[in-house]
Amino acid sequence: MYSTSKKLRQKLILQTITFLTITFSAFSVHADELDQWIVELMQKRNIPGLQLAVVQNNKITKTANYGTANIEDNIAVDSTTLFAINSVTKAFVGVALMQLVEQKKLTLDAPISTYLPDLPKQWHPITTRQLMSHTSGLPEILKDGIGNLISDQGPDHAWQRVQTMPLEFNTGTRFKYNQTNYVIVGQLINKLSGMPFQEFIQKNQLQQAEMNRTIEAGFNNLNNVVKHSARRYENQGNDLLNSREAIFSPLLQTAAGMASTATELAHWLIALQTNQLMGADSVRKMWTPTRLLNGNTQGFNQRLNGYSLGWPVMAREEHPAIAAVGGDRAGVFVYPEDNMSIVILTNLIGALPSQFVDEIAGFYIPEMKRENGFGLSKNLKKLWQVLEVQGYENAIEAAHILSQKEHIQFDEKNINQWGYSLINQDKLNEALAIFKLNTHLFPNSYNTFDSLAEAYWYLGYHKHAIANYNHVLTLQPDNAHAKKQLAKLAKLNQ
Repeated sequence: MYSTSKKLRQKLILQTITFLTITFSAFSVHADELDQWIVELMQKRNIPGLQLAVVQNNKITKTANYGTANIEDNIAVDSTTLFAINSVTKAFVGVALMQLVEQKKLTLDAPISTYLPDLPKQWHPITTRQLMSHTSGLPEILKDGIGNLISDQGPDHAWQRVQTMPLEFNTGTRFKYNQTNYVIVGQLINKLSGMPFQEFIQKNQLQQAEMNRTIEAGFNNLNNVVKHSARRYENQGNDLLNSREAIFSPLLQTAAGMASTATELAHWLIALQTNQLMGADSVRKMWTPTRLLNGNTQGFNQRLNGYSLGWPVMAREEHPAIAAVGGDRAGVFVYPEDNMSIVILTNLIGALPSQFVDEIAGFYIPEMKRENGFGLSKNLKKLWQVLEVQGYENAIEAAHILSQKEHIQFDEKNINQWGYSLINQDKLNEALAIFKLNTHLFPNSYNTFDSLAEAYWYLGYHKHAIANYNHVLTLQPDNAHAKKQLAKLAKLNQ
């Protein structure tokens, strides 16, 4: 297995500046600033290669290519480099289903048995909408996170076995990411379209958007060798390794398997949003998050807090987004209210584009930058406005005044996230002040003191870090993380 040291990896990324390949229109007034920001981000996150495309008002206003597609042979990323998009494939499946809806061949809320009566009877009431949004409760056909099926005897045996397993939870009561859902959806598209789903997607989407490189890659990119593709990597400690490979069954090609370029995905988004692939009402329905039986939405995390028809959703009051993400390394992000889309493709598992896409958007819409308070709740934004003027050292007093005068209540989890956001912005002293505020407001929470200890550690104040980790153990004596951190600190201070 190939690996490269962190120092060498950073050197290679720094060379990005030398062989950076960029194309952008005159409208991208922040190009140089954004390019430098991305290069620095890649260094911090150890991302070897990245492609970017920005769409504004249904026109591509920037495309850029950074870093290395193949470290072993020192091959730079260019505009035609293919990147695996993994679960972004599901977004194409969502479009395919809505096309079938428009053709009057499918009703999203009809029982799946209407179309596939041979499925197990327990599965019959489940709807296509519930399959697509991972709220079905079906048993999982995978045994791990890298594509291995629950049976070593082949896909047919795995499919037969999963049909004998009980539901994991009552349909519609929770969200759980599950690839069995998309195996069934593949069968559904095959039957209703009268052709393999791969052919249906190619004919009705890829050809329409002239995605020639995507067509060339096919749906088996994770197995096949496709020329001029970015090699896939993952971090392990201080080393960058070739990613663990698995043979992805054809069963899973509705869930993952496609590869594309940022530019071709941008053209696909334009085709989608200018009604070349389906009507505007169908797009709106496709992007509407599915609600559980209790009326709530649920997704991967607090940021990706909903899931629609193949598309995760970032539901929030300001600048909501639709976010097709794949393999923890690729993302297609649509900001409908801003008429903007951003495509980020990387070759690092764990790059997590959803964590930094808003910052890229902030180069075009400044209020979306974290340094301008974006992402904070309404209450915290009021506190942020005060602290930006008065200084973060006044956080406890300012929060007290706001709670008294405006009856504001603060949330422990939101404050903690704000603190880590400040750390990511290299604002360590500000983060320290916010974590101190959290311990003041929530003195019985071990987690607030754990975060404060971490901030002290980052700043080099080991004695304060040790004191706060010890306080964590006072509140939760069996806290393994605090014990582990104290052991590390003890070694550092020998």
